[in-house]
Amino acid sequence: MVQAYILIQTEVGKARDVATTIKEIDGVAQVEAVTGPYDVIVLTEARTVDELGKLVVSRVQTVQGITRTLTCSVVHL
Repeated sequence: MVQAYILIQTEVGKARDVATTIKEIDGVAQVEAVTGPYDVIVLTEARTVDELGKLVVSRVQTVQGITRTLTCSVVHL
């Protein structure tokens, strides 16, 4: 299992809509609206790195209201 956090910046006033939409995407384990430089943080899970990449590029980044994403893969030290 591969996990990653996606840090999301949204258009002004769109954080709630983005979070609500992303919660419905398969592979999304958790969604939180936050304060600071990012508006929404998403924990994703996939079987492989390739599946994770497809999830981020084709499903998450296409959500209306998102202006920028930063994907941070989880590593187990």
